[in-house]
Amino acid sequence: MRLAGPLRIVALIITVGLTWILVTILLGGPGGGFPRIHQLFASPENSVTAGSSTEPGAIFQLDWLTEPRTRKYKCGLPQPCPEEHLAFRMVSGAANVIGPKICLEDKMLMSSVKDNVGRGLNIALVNGVSGELLEARAFDMWAGDVNDLLKFIRPLHEGTLVFVASYDDPATKMNEETRKLFTELGSRNAKELAFRDSWVFVGAKGVQNKSPFEQHVKNSKHTNKYEGWPEALEMEGCIPRRSVAS
Repeated sequence: MRLAGPLRIVALIITVGLTWILVTILLGGPGGGFPRIHQLFASPENSVTAGSSTEPGAIFQLDWLTEPRTRKYKCGLPQPCPEEHLAFRMVSGAANVIGPKICLEDKMLMSSVKDNVGRGLNIALVNGVSGELLEARAFDMWAGDVNDLLKFIRPLHEGTLVFVASYDDPATKMNEETRKLFTELGSRNAKELAFRDSWVFVGAKGVQNKSPFEQHVKNSKHTNKYEGWPEALEMEGCIPRRSVAS
């Protein structure tokens, strides 16, 4: 019982000491943590400027406040297209699992999300002057009717842009006329397109030369990325608008 008094005094001293330390920290006294944060925001020599930190080991990085994220241009292109050009990006289907995508001027023309893609050839027709979508359809080249595709691409008007992305199998139902029509649109690879090949292509009605916008990968068990299918293809670029007079 005689120790009760001294123990109470010791407990009181400890309590007072801990309270003083806590108050010192909260009010920014010596050794406190808040001045570090304040200096980082307010002190010119310690503040973080756009894209860099002038203080090695700084606790807080403020780049996300002071510098915009790396800008992506239309359809995710790393650079903007010149004036009077249309920005595009397209991806073929991956095996028979992930559908293709066709983007033009930051507008998704065809994709699984839009629910307008399917097995075979996915084709978007675009006005070459205005860049407006005319029509987008998918044609089953494994079990579909090739005449549906022929009716779609035979009557194209001069200057119409044709975006094509394969998915699963683009060629089983292809006949000589189909290959000839795509060749006339500027394709180099339509004549040799085969079962389960990957293919992306941008052509135009009335084109004078072969299109620079085409990629093709053969289906080969020795090089396929997926079992039974080659890798998906991705292509992007800038297409000059057609003039009204052309």
